[in-house]
Amino acid sequence: MRPFVYERPGDAEGALATMVKPGAVYLAGGTNLVDLMKLGVTVPDVLVDLSHLPYRDIEALPGGGLHIGALVPNSDLATHPAVRAGYPALSQAVLAGASGQLRNRATVAGNLLQRTRCRYFQDVTKACNKRIPGSGCDAREGEHRDLAILGASPQCVATNPSDMAVALSIMDASVQYIGPHGSAAISVHDLFRRPGERPDRDTNLPHGALITGVALPQLPMAATSVYRKVRDRASFAFAAGSIAAAVDVREGVVHDARIAWGAAAHLPWRAWTAERALRGAPATVDSFARAADEELAGARPLRDNGYKVPLLRNLTVEVLRELTS
Repeated sequence: MRPFVYERPGDAEGALATMVKPGAVYLAGGTNLVDLMKLGVTVPDVLVDLSHLPYRDIEALPGGGLHIGALVPNSDLATHPAVRAGYPALSQAVLAGASGQLRNRATVAGNLLQRTRCRYFQDVTKACNKRIPGSGCDAREGEHRDLAILGASPQCVATNPSDMAVALSIMDASVQYIGPHGSAAISVHDLFRRPGERPDRDTNLPHGALITGVALPQLPMAATSVYRKVRDRASFAFAAGSIAAAVDVREGVVHDARIAWGAAAHLPWRAWTAERALRGAPATVDSFARAADEELAGARPLRDNGYKVPLLRNLTVEVLRELTS
């Protein structure tokens, strides 16, 4: 392993100051970063350890909703009574990710900031625009069965691996951080980027920004939300397709709907088109299928991942049918 400097700043301000050093990266749970270091994909000069900072609480917000500290372990988030009662899709999504051992170590902020990646990103002998901009994308003609069908670009077809982020997307969560100009917040919808011409950039956070927490607004329909994940094996596997959904039906008509898909794009894919199609429509299987079809009209599958189109359609119909039964 390449040598690096280890820093353990005493507070957030110290962490931000340390990040101005060339080649500095934050370390929290390390479940993604350490793997990438072992593979030689990430070669930091300075590791800035955040694990001791005071962002480990889950608290009720004064006007309703929850504040989740950036360093809350994923296991604690998934089992917290207020999360399970008010935001069950979030609990289900976290429990669907990785393994029990990793969830004990991984943090909320680390989960959101894990690299959007594919096997070519993790293999330094292969061409990858995300790892080395301008080098090419071997995935497009190679093994891409699990990669993006929506929002991709010629530069990159990798998919965001976070289950948690898909659930947070339907809850209109905001990510709070300290940046170069003080404290700020960004919607989870604006946090992640499509690959475009710069697939090496996963988020819109300013360089060196330190996430301090995630705020969940009060959202009554979130109390009946669902997360469903399809994967090749029962645990410790990324999704082939996933959905977080919540729906508000009144007198047989959809009043509101929230839908987000995972493993479909470079970011959690909020199905805005499907949601608009559902509002005011009868809560029927036909309506659910038409809405999914409208969203998927923009899909551009590659040679081997076209199966994701019917998979996401059927998954959406089944979950919405379950929620409205």
